[in-house]
Amino acid sequence: MDTHDRKLFAQSLRQASEQHTGAALDAALDDLGWSDALAGDARDAVCLLFELQGAGNVTSSALQSVLAQALGVGPGVGVVLPPLGKWHSPGVLAGEQLLVQGLAMGALTGGLAVVWESKEPMVAVVPADDLNLRSLSGIDPALGLVHVTANLPLHAFSPAPANWPAAIATGRVALAYELIGACRSMLSLAREHALQRVQFGRPISGFQAVRHRLADSLLAIEAAQACADAAWDEPGTMGATVAKAVAGTTARTVGKHAQQVLGGMGYTTDHPLHQYVRRVLVLDQLLGAGSVLTREIGAELLRTRDVPEMLPL
Repeated sequence: MDTHDRKLFAQSLRQASEQHTGAALDAALDDLGWSDALAGDARDAVCLLFELQGAGNVTSSALQSVLAQALGVGPGVGVVLPPLGKWHSPGVLAGEQLLVQGLAMGALTGGLAVVWESKEPMVAVVPADDLNLRSLSGIDPALGLVHVTANLPLHAFSPAPANWPAAIATGRVALAYELIGACRSMLSLAREHALQRVQFGRPISGFQAVRHRLADSLLAIEAAQACADAAWDEPGTMGATVAKAVAGTTARTVGKHAQQVLGGMGYTTDHPLHQYVRRVLVLDQLLGAGSVLTREIGAELLRTRDVPEMLPL
């Protein structure tokens, strides 16, 4: 889309994310034609929506749609996500049975695509009614995660080949932008507090220790943004893994600094910071936590002896 269309699309997505969350946001995205935008211009559709979701602390089933698009299973179908902290396919073959254990989010009224490993990754669309769905609360119940389990006979559906690594890579980039959006909101909350909170006769924003925490947070966010943008410029699993790892690590760093700047206020549920901290702790775990992916990146570099070029800064 051109610059004018992108600006209008971004404004529409911003209004939708400010007014809705969950199923209502899914409906608003359908009205805006976000799925069509995903098919026609995936970069703008993903970057704009997921950063707004992170910034507004809202949720939708868009991540499942992103993976479905990458798997080629068609519109209107979600994808069963791996369990938290994992990125392997959520299906496992056991004889003539397919054992499913994973996650989903958002409205689950239609079909869900299940991926499993045989000689190569395979995918099949399974009616949601054939799966056992259980809502999860955990540290961030507002995210709307659902635990998905099933024991399905293989003869009940027709599988097709699937590029699971490519789907995971696309999902990681989307989550990186959502984490970046949440980081920017946490930094904004800390900055506003620092400007308003007065100690010893002046705002704490004038104290060097506070300024350093805010500056370190901004630097980390901009580095994460550069990695996420580079994942589009240089497509591949390595770039996506780096983007997700850096964004996850950045989210924890920014959350820590924001908490320190806010002091006791940041521990209360009266202040919105806790909502973002809860959200990034879960998002970091989806499709692989930053700490784990960092070790995976190191192991891959040692295995291949191929160091990627540094990002242009």
